Amino acid sequence: MAADPHVLDELRRLRARVPQLTGALATGADGDVLAQDTPGVDPQDMAALSATAHAAAVRLADATGQGEVRELLVHGVYGYVATFAAGTATATAVLTLLAQERVNVGRLLLEGRRAAARVAELVDEHEPAAQRTRQTKPAKPPAKTAAVRTRTPRAPRTTTTNARTTTES
Repeated sequence: MAADPHVLDELRRLRARVPQLTGALATGADGDVLAQDTPGVDPQDMAALSATAHAAAVRLADATGQGEVRELLVHGVYGYVATFAAGTATATAVLTLLAQERVNVGRLLLEGRRAAARVAELVDEHEPAAQRTRQTKPAKPPAKTAAVRTRTPRAPRTTTTNARTTTES
């Protein structure tokens, strides 16, 4: 599949803004490579692993009641792998970034979120009309919510004095 030139341009601009990035990959929600700038890494394998990791994160967040997955950060001995949902809850695309150990993680997350939003816009913009009308699977019903925890009310404070603290002589 030919890379989307607009998405590839966004990935290259992102790598210019964060010099410690060693790779960037944008995949469709189905795991197809949209664009990649990942020297030394097989983009097909990385796309499959990114889609699997994102799907696992979605299931984990759903099971624990944490809401939509926005990002997933993996910290390894030699650096970071960050995946970002690009688009709605069903994720129009997934942006995966590889970074060196010395990257500023706050900057990585900030720039990754911005780039993911831009990638989602670009994918939606250039998506063929036939695909827009075709919906993916219907939305899942909301997850079961955990029982609401309530606190046991405290016993009211009394104004009587404690017998052990008074002195009677």
